[in-house]
Amino acid sequence: MKNYIMALDQGTTSSRCILFNRQGQAVSKAQKEFKQIYPVAGWVEQDPKEIWSSQISVAAEAMAKLGISAEDIASIGITNQRETTILWNKLTGEPVYNAIVWQCRRTSDMIQTIKASGLDRVIKEHTGLIPDAYFSATKIKWIFDNVEGVKEEAEKGNILFGTVDTWLIWKLTGGKVFATDYTNASRTMLFDIKKLIWDEEILNALDIPKSILPEVKPSSHIFGLTEKGLLGGKITIGGVAGDQQAALFGHGCYEKGEVKNTYGTGCFLLMNTGDTPITSDNGLLTTIAASEKGKVQYALEGSVFVAGAAIQWLRDELQIIRDAAETEEAALSVKDTNGVYVVPAFSGLGAPYWDQYARGTIVGMTRGFHKNHLIRATLESIAYQNYAVLKAMEQDAGVEIKRLKADGGAASNNFLMKFQADILGIEVIRPSCVETTALGAAYLAGLAVGFWKDREEIKSNGGAPEIFNPDMEETIREIKLQGWNKAVKRSFEWENESE
Repeated sequence: MKNYIMALDQGTTSSRCILFNRQGQAVSKAQKEFKQIYPVAGWVEQDPKEIWSSQISVAAEAMAKLGISAEDIASIGITNQRETTILWNKLTGEPVYNAIVWQCRRTSDMIQTIKASGLDRVIKEHTGLIPDAYFSATKIKWIFDNVEGVKEEAEKGNILFGTVDTWLIWKLTGGKVFATDYTNASRTMLFDIKKLIWDEEILNALDIPKSILPEVKPSSHIFGLTEKGLLGGKITIGGVAGDQQAALFGHGCYEKGEVKNTYGTGCFLLMNTGDTPITSDNGLLTTIAASEKGKVQYALEGSVFVAGAAIQWLRDELQIIRDAAETEEAALSVKDTNGVYVVPAFSGLGAPYWDQYARGTIVGMTRGFHKNHLIRATLESIAYQNYAVLKAMEQDAGVEIKRLKADGGAASNNFLMKFQADILGIEVIRPSCVETTALGAAYLAGLAVGFWKDREEIKSNGGAPEIFNPDMEETIREIKLQGWNKAVKRSFEWENESE
């Protein structure tokens, strides 16, 4: 009897593996951080080989902790950091360059050129995205333009491109399967989300050969089998979704208007918009939601680039905390931020501002300001950024959001969840299983092989969620939001040389 689903959760700073049982409970976990590479200010890279080695090692570790074999696993679901770009030689299997991470800003000037050419209108209409260095397309072009011999090898048909899911599928299957899913493809800035095909017009404009691109499948789909020697037997890969779409699915946001927020390295808010893509007038992205075969659904998405990463900044760069868990007590030890706002625009600002030249700002400091005020202001900055995105979603979708479902590492912080509820004026719901991203990948994989019968069976899983209700006075909320809006404007265009 195959009693478990394996979720491979390949994130921005670590690779994880979680094994789930039929009740959707996480029964074994393993995690391994890997190195972040910063060659130049604003550039972020990772070693694709280390991504792979860390991921396969935690898979073996999670199995060993539970004492199970490949025979006990019904399917593998993969969820991954999106937009991160890997190119490799299909003959040797060797990456041609480090993975260029979604956070990397090296192609900002290229984006300006795209906008000047008018291609931005085509990109928004076809892909649902606003041109930005965040997405994969310009990262591919940068490697072609800057790594000797890669473009020539690509033209010979010897180079493969993949987001992290594609790299993992290729490695897991011993190079037999070269594929991605709709959700990851929709984040490349090369995929027509209405026609569900790679976009020839954009590919031609950027001079990217179609031969490097993987085959695109539904998120819940049998992609292939793992090589027998990797995990002690062949296991079906049955689900693939970018991390944010996986979380939307894991929350059970299957109906139009349901919203979730993942508080991870960044914050990612997604609203299910059903079978119709909604074009945003407020700086949001239109993307494909994780769905089963023949059931393509769409979502509106707003991305906050720096959320949990701001807590890591407090820990690693400023060294004013030893562990992220300390921030809750520190924030509660002061009654407010002493008038200070932190705008953590370390790599520009995402939705709804979309200012790639914005930079981190601390405003309002007086002599009484101390480290606990800074910690509280940093946590509050996460909630303020989410407020801006959710208000944009309400306008685009023409609906009033009644509740927000929350997951991700920073969602365990009770102060942040309560402040988020207060600043939004709606309830914030934290599920009993906060591993929603991995759970979504597991559900997609399980549905593909019949481990779970349907979505109704999935909805019956899980315990009682925790609900955070707002009680902040409206006048106080308005004053705080006015202060935030004033602070965020101070961060705009900081790195723009023309200013």
